[in-house]
Amino acid sequence: MGDLEAAADIATGGLIGHTIEPRAGDATSAHAGAHGACLNCGTALTGAFCHACGQQAHVHRTLGAIWHDILHGVLHFDGKLWRTLPMLAWRPGELTRRYIAGERARFVSPMALFLFSVFTMFAVFSIVGLSPPTDISSDTAIRAGIEETRKRIADNRREAIEDRDKLGAADPKRAELTKQIADYERDYRELGRMLPVIDARGSGNRIIGGIETGWKRLDKGIEKANKNPGLALYKLQSNGYKFSWLLIPLSLPFVWIMFAWRRQYHGYDHAVFVTYSIAAMSILFTILSVAATIGLGEGWIFAIATFVPILHMYRQLRGAYPSTRFRTIVRTLFLSLMIVSFIFPLFLVALLGLGLLG
Repeated sequence: MGDLEAAADIATGGLIGHTIEPRAGDATSAHAGAHGACLNCGTALTGAFCHACGQQAHVHRTLGAIWHDILHGVLHFDGKLWRTLPMLAWRPGELTRRYIAGERARFVSPMALFLFSVFTMFAVFSIVGLSPPTDISSDTAIRAGIEETRKRIADNRREAIEDRDKLGAADPKRAELTKQIADYERDYRELGRMLPVIDARGSGNRIIGGIETGWKRLDKGIEKANKNPGLALYKLQSNGYKFSWLLIPLSLPFVWIMFAWRRQYHGYDHAVFVTYSIAAMSILFTILSVAATIGLGEGWIFAIATFVPILHMYRQLRGAYPSTRFRTIVRTLFLSLMIVSFIFPLFLVALLGLGLLG
């Protein structure tokens, strides 16, 4: 079921992205000689599309057309995806600048690509097994498990003593059972030493400490997370892609700060930069998760995950906001530091809060 859900997430991301993607630049076959009135708004047709509302002149009404629309939305993005991805990988700054300058029909819009890439990333994570565990035990469950194990060990020890006492003093099995009894006693004592450690950690079943905020809804969420930490982690991951768009407004102020005195750049420019950048990183980590699954070494994974984002950010900044190499390097380092120190931690705090309140 996990793989099916992951595939559904990929399809959902593609369809959502295709839905918000402008129709301009659609490479779909045209039926150029269409005549009559638009079936959507009634305007007289003069070509393959209605010039008033943009609907195609030819409307399919077959089951095959439904599957075509699904595959088209997930994989095709009107042909623009295959023009956008190479530029996003190798010339992200030029892609950003050209889109801002008005080349909207040629490339996938930042938000459509963002949605598709984020849904795909979390779906692939699920397929390859990069999901939070759902069987995490709270301190209370751990303590109960230790007590149950100690009880089984005590029962086994008692049975071993009874079996030993039935044997004669010269029976060779007596020494074997004596050693087995000593092992049971050692295991019983070792498990017993763990109980005070668990008790010292707090109230016994809290993973978020003994926090009382006074806000009933939040306190109730904390109590639920303490009782079922596995579910809390699952909700955190689920919120990860549902609220991934929060990374955009969280990042915008830090990009704006770097160019606040340069009036030729506006908030829209920064939003396009940030959204394309996040989409690129989502695609990168999707590829890395697959590479790790097929055996790429951890050293390579770490090196790529560390240095490629910085290099990509440098190239995108240099192309989108033309400047000297030195200034671009400084801005790259500044933005990287802000991501690690503020943007990502704030995002995690927001996810945690939304999960607890939900």
